[in-house]
Amino acid sequence: MNVRIDNVDLKELDKQYVLHPTTALAAHLDKGPTIAQSAVNCSVKDTDGEERLDAVGGLWCVNAGYGRKELADAMADQAKELGYFHSFSSMSNSPMIRLSERLVNLVGGKMSKVFYGTSGSDCNDSLIKIVWNYNYLRGKPQKQKVISRDYAYHGVSIATASLTGIGAFHRGFGLPLPFVVHTSCPHYYRYGEEGESEEAFCDRMIRDLEELIERESADSIGAMIAEPIMGAGGVIVPPKGYFEKVQKVLQENDILLIADEVICGFGRLGTWFGHHYFGFEPDMIASAKGITSGYFPMSAAFISEDIWQTLLSGSEELGIFAHGYTYSGHPVGAATALANLDILERESLVENAAKVGAYMHQGLQERILTHPHVGEIRGHGLIAAVQLVESKEPKKFYEAADKPAAPVAAAAMNHGLIIRPLPTGDSLAISPPLVITEKEVDFLLDSLLKALDDVY
Repeated sequence: MNVRIDNVDLKELDKQYVLHPTTALAAHLDKGPTIAQSAVNCSVKDTDGEERLDAVGGLWCVNAGYGRKELADAMADQAKELGYFHSFSSMSNSPMIRLSERLVNLVGGKMSKVFYGTSGSDCNDSLIKIVWNYNYLRGKPQKQKVISRDYAYHGVSIATASLTGIGAFHRGFGLPLPFVVHTSCPHYYRYGEEGESEEAFCDRMIRDLEELIERESADSIGAMIAEPIMGAGGVIVPPKGYFEKVQKVLQENDILLIADEVICGFGRLGTWFGHHYFGFEPDMIASAKGITSGYFPMSAAFISEDIWQTLLSGSEELGIFAHGYTYSGHPVGAATALANLDILERESLVENAAKVGAYMHQGLQERILTHPHVGEIRGHGLIAAVQLVESKEPKKFYEAADKPAAPVAAAAMNHGLIIRPLPTGDSLAISPPLVITEKEVDFLLDSLLKALDDVY
């Protein structure tokens, strides 16, 4: 029997059958979903006919913009030729091989090999397992703890949700697991002490890290994981010199550094990767999201030549490298990623992120920071956060239960703008597609001001 499904029916079916991620479930059942129908460049249209500027780029990921025929064609062409094959037991495919060479050359430094998955969560999960495998093969199996940071976001699997330093992702799940230890969040505006300079604050963060390592014992710690700019935890930019000092401490204690580039990678900061912008060299790198501009679920984990050589020599003892996913190195995903990299390079979208990003941050500083309830603008390139405060002088943050960002984001929807309230509840995230224009940035700023006025 054929049943006509109209828009209202779809909303009711969604409420009846779908468990939505990172969603307030009772509120969702009350109001129902907004159903995306089509999108082009930076704009998304829903099934009610409303069109909005997506200032979040999906979930920090649609770097090349919506509606890219080149990416759809790459997927279709590859699916027709080889829609799937695995990469276990020495099996391979041409797009995966070509993508791996291109990625290793793009990231540079001491990276040597790429391991593929489907999400940032499984990417970080894989890297943690590789850390453990690496240390086992070095005769140091006790080096299993991983340092993360308060308000970090590294995923939602059992292991990576433990790495995530946001309490909402732990409560009710029996997390975090004990192999994770958290150090201080390097957010100067929030945690800097009265009269403390940014340099002194940075040094205090480093002392906190050193004390943590001493307390836990360097012999028990295998790695530290860090986003160049912390994303879901608040778009937090570290103080000047932070990563240089962190890396020195880690090297002195034989602890690997994992750069979580899932958000910062592939152009968002106006450089290809976030560690390029901050000038440090990690031992391992996690990437996803922008690798295909979100058009295909894919992640790429990078390891250094030193780690590769250890894994290689250890194969005599362990035999196979006993880790992998059904969709590791998926040929359709790899073909999509190659086409996506072509777009980023051909259209100079990394450079556009730097140029239009500077224009956006200037506008945020001049037009949004002047609002009496906006205490700070953070970020770089085409990523930013708007920090809402109860008052600027004296500086007073909202209580955790207040969550002022959500009503501002809801009001922005009424003005044609999609902006994201972050899990902290008092910050709004901006990370538009890298194709955004200065004219669209002006619309973003106008709409955000209207939303702030509506709420305040």
